[in-house]
Amino acid sequence: MRPAPTREVRRKLISVAAVSAALLAGMTTTVAAAQPSTATATDQAAVTPAAQAAAQAVAAPAERLIVGYKSGAAEATSNAAASADAETKGKEAGENLDFTRRLGTGAALVGLGDRLGTKDVADVIAQYRADPQVAYAVPDRLNTPQADPNDTEYTKQWDLYETKAGMNVPGAWSTSTGSGVTVAVIDTGYVAHADVAANIVAGYDFISDTAVSVDGDGRDSNPADPGDYYAANECGSGIPASDSSWHGTHVAGTIAAVTNNNKGIAGIAYGAKISPLRVLGKCGGYDSDIIDAITWASGGTVSGVPANANVAKVINMSLGGSGACTSATQSAITAAVNRGTTVVVAAGNDNDNAANYSPASCNNVITVAATGRSGSRASYSNYGSIVDISAPGGDMSTATANGIYSTLNSGTKTPSSESYAYYQGTSMATPHIVGLVALMKSANSSLTPAQIETAVKNNARALPGTCSGGCGAGLADATKTVQAVASGGSTGGTTFSNTTALSIPDNGSAVESSIAVGGRTGNAPSALQVGVDITHTYRGDLVIDLVAPDGSTYRLKSSSTSDSADNVNTTYTVDASGETANGTWKLRVQDVAASDTGKLNSWKLTL
Repeated sequence: MRPAPTREVRRKLISVAAVSAALLAGMTTTVAAAQPSTATATDQAAVTPAAQAAAQAVAAPAERLIVGYKSGAAEATSNAAASADAETKGKEAGENLDFTRRLGTGAALVGLGDRLGTKDVADVIAQYRADPQVAYAVPDRLNTPQADPNDTEYTKQWDLYETKAGMNVPGAWSTSTGSGVTVAVIDTGYVAHADVAANIVAGYDFISDTAVSVDGDGRDSNPADPGDYYAANECGSGIPASDSSWHGTHVAGTIAAVTNNNKGIAGIAYGAKISPLRVLGKCGGYDSDIIDAITWASGGTVSGVPANANVAKVINMSLGGSGACTSATQSAITAAVNRGTTVVVAAGNDNDNAANYSPASCNNVITVAATGRSGSRASYSNYGSIVDISAPGGDMSTATANGIYSTLNSGTKTPSSESYAYYQGTSMATPHIVGLVALMKSANSSLTPAQIETAVKNNARALPGTCSGGCGAGLADATKTVQAVASGGSTGGTTFSNTTALSIPDNGSAVESSIAVGGRTGNAPSALQVGVDITHTYRGDLVIDLVAPDGSTYRLKSSSTSDSADNVNTTYTVDASGETANGTWKLRVQDVAASDTGKLNSWKLTL
């Protein structure tokens, strides 16, 4: 990841709390951003719960807030009311606030002025969160980029065809090539490349801050990538210089490079179209711009941006930052999925639990971990129970050719001649799954995002190598998955569910909900899917276990004081191959900390 830039005017940009180093090839260190000082016991005793929660939400000084108002509040629809509210709350906090614009989700972007420190920002957030008409108030964080046909370089694409650790793509092409599907690549934009150009359709440049955009202007209809290079210390003290990454073009090539053109590489879904949406520039990109890109890509309306003529059926987000998924980002993703768009995100490259990163930790996304050429989890890849699936991301520690080969540009700063290069990262694994989703959606246009996720997981194969920490359902298998869903075929497995709501006591005893499974033979699968829908105001308080018919327990989610996001709406993958399928399965949920409440709405098993 790239940290926030240090600028002469000393504007305070919200940066990720930890700077990932592997989303871009060649970067091998992780830089920690400065953390706020710890208050004394006396200070803490005097702080209100709202202020404490606000302080936990801010890892660094911020320049803007994203404020969501509850339905029915005047500020939810009236810019004038939102502006007046910002002015009032600014006076209450002793700061100069101003309403900047309305995001595509309806949230308000509120400017905080200059030179606000972490405590100042926390005070402002506390003012908003104390208002019963406010649904959420979160910092506008900075994100960074997270690499058989007759194509002449196809032999370098082990990730598509090798038996051991490839994704078994060629066998899917006889069924689907992705025709009729548009993919939105939310990234650095696109630099012209002859091996991708025929599959590029109109996109948009969503970068509103000219210091980030580099191209000298704000939002416009030109998503061309001018380069995201920076000098030493320009993106933070001690951060070394970096050449331009052309990251979005590398991602686009993996998904939909033109194929059978006697040139370059083959795209996984080479019949699909790519809509490049530019949100990442010098030193990264803001949540607010990413939120609007998600909204627009999926067919939503964004003020000041023309209607999208190329609505995407799947979104690729090979980007991220540290910290739990915010309500602002989750709102945009949920709305996109409700419109029928599948959202696929990188797990992150910090060799850490993906639950500590966003958008990897968001609900209703497919979170992708990376594997190397041996089929083991790549050393840099994040892991954990929220990872849904693994895909080839490359591991160049042994050899450059063990990376992911795709389209690029030779320019170190500004665009030069087109080229190809090996990259590694969960950024490179994510477009493999996006390409697979495009193949699936082309083969069966009626598939919902939930059905797509289930099919990808249920048709995965066991990782041919090793994984510590949790790598999802296994290594995605393109041929098996596409064949399973083609022509209205099954997404795989039978689903058993319990939709009886159950309250979860605050800081209380565990509650259990049961599902009786019958009519099955043999044991449960090695990729048992456990879908959980829980409403909760601080999901880090929750511990969730699956209890097998014989009483064996499988931990789905542990508690975490750093996971402050709302709700659990996701699917966990469990190796239950040692358990008899038939019998009574239970979901056990416990809230282990005070002050937040929740409800288990429903859960399901697919086996």
